[in-house]
Amino acid sequence: MIFSAFGLLVFMNTNAQRIDYTSTFRQLDAPSYFRFHYDNDYFTKQDQYYTQGITMEYVNPYLHKFPLAILLYKPFATPAQYGLTFNLFGYTPTSILSDSILYGDRPFDANISMQFFSWQTDTVRKRKMSATLSLGVMGKAAQGYEIQYNIHKWLDNPLPHGWQYQIKNDLILNYQLDYEKQLLSAANHFLLNATAEVRLGTLNNKLNTGINFMAGRFNDRYLPLPAAKRKAEYYFYGQGRLNGVVYDASLQGGLLNRKSPYSIASANINRLVFQADAGIIVNFRTIYLSYTQSFITREFTSGSNHRWGGVSVGFAL
Repeated sequence: MIFSAFGLLVFMNTNAQRIDYTSTFRQLDAPSYFRFHYDNDYFTKQDQYYTQGITMEYVNPYLHKFPLAILLYKPFATPAQYGLTFNLFGYTPTSILSDSILYGDRPFDANISMQFFSWQTDTVRKRKMSATLSLGVMGKAAQGYEIQYNIHKWLDNPLPHGWQYQIKNDLILNYQLDYEKQLLSAANHFLLNATAEVRLGTLNNKLNTGINFMAGRFNDRYLPLPAAKRKAEYYFYGQGRLNGVVYDASLQGGLLNRKSPYSIASANINRLVFQADAGIIVNFRTIYLSYTQSFITREFTSGSNHRWGGVSVGFAL
């Protein structure tokens, strides 16, 4: 469940569906900031499937000089914000105590990636577009077994078994576009958005659409950052998304390396998956805190629904 204290410092992974750092409800009203996000199903008293996710995020306008910036789609005339993340995600079956393949269960998988992203806000039509480029590795190279083994040994917990059957090493190269459009706003106390997303690459290929909302006290999400003095924020948010899944390498194995000892067959992948997230955010202008609970319907036919929680801490720079 908890991979390793060492992993917290050194490793990070990606599956962009898990941590929505470009969404309006996660916006930190500062041109430059650092944010740390940690997911774990420990928060929901589970220990399976998506078991841990860590993201370290850095946003700075000078990242527009990064060579890959030219690859990020920027359709609006307004200035773009740029950021980098370093990520680690881990996935396990329902038990880590078996030395045999658990057929019909989720395969072991871990992956590490760096993501470079940008977003723009159309202040007139109340729209937001973000683009994300992911580059990394999945499989044994991501050190999932080593991290989990060390933390379990340190805590004197049962040592993990079964990682020898994890998804084989493969390249992560993914491109993602996210779109939000304001549907309803009430005096910066309530905001309702329509959302859409598309992902293409070696990690996952999918489309999703949904809605999100914010309720509480918050700054106008569709104003440029320097436009007004920002107030402290405290609000509740929720979102629901229906995902159309074409390919998921964390379940089906890498697209380039097809030699994984065990993976979920294409016929057993659920093509429509619903995910809901809800949380509380407090933003003191320079310090950002959040707590989130997430739910996802079963991703493969013999699987089950899954829940996890997450916490974030951010600092304006």
